[in-house]
Amino acid sequence: MSGRRRRPRVLILGGTTEARELAGLAAERWGSRIDLVTSLAGRTAAPARVAGRVRRGGFGGAAGLAEFLRREKIDYLIDATHPFAARISRHAADAAAAADVARLTLTRPPWRPGSGDRWIEVDDAAAAAAQLPALGRRVWLTVGSGDFAAFAGLKGIWFLVRRIDPPAAPLPLRDHTLILGRGPFVVAAERALLAEHRIEVLVCRASGGAATGAKLEAARTARLPVVMIRRPAATAGPAVGSPRAALAWLARRITA
Repeated sequence: MSGRRRRPRVLILGGTTEARELAGLAAERWGSRIDLVTSLAGRTAAPARVAGRVRRGGFGGAAGLAEFLRREKIDYLIDATHPFAARISRHAADAAAAADVARLTLTRPPWRPGSGDRWIEVDDAAAAAAQLPALGRRVWLTVGSGDFAAFAGLKGIWFLVRRIDPPAAPLPLRDHTLILGRGPFVVAAERALLAEHRIEVLVCRASGGAATGAKLEAARTARLPVVMIRRPAATAGPAVGSPRAALAWLARRITA
């Protein structure tokens, strides 16, 4: 019987820039000495390249993820999903507890309002939609695919929507223009977009991160109101705010 030690197995729940950066850092540090898997939900048709193995598709809820963790003998689970992927994060917490797997949450820090910002913070998409009639008729709407229905009933408001991929079904908005683009975006281009489409108000989620933060600086410069949807409550447990901090968490366990 071989006495060789099994390679540590790490599962990253990904789909974010931070998940991709963490996979790259882990692959650079340990190479083939760890078994690294990043799971992608499959919502983006052509995701950016990720170091290590990639798994696509869902798990079938918390029970399905727990079964995957047991079957694949995962040692460490890092939830690096989007800050608004609350259901996936709950499933990760429940699955890790059920399978007795060490779990870490990697979440980018949220944006914070600064001098000159005109933020109106709300709890959800429905509350954001309720603000718009009093703020403007030309709205740049940067929300998740599940949020569009909250704006469907608004009349007399035109929306600019930017997505990475074309939507699978028509958006439920009365009057809108769809454009495609993938971050990172730069401030000059975002300012030009505001001017070209005569935007009067920006709606976005408090996602954080540099890739899409330029729109906020552009809105600040143009003195536009920003309706900011707050993040859902974070799951309990250990959490870090950067890929390098997540790498350090892994290193303490892998080298122990």
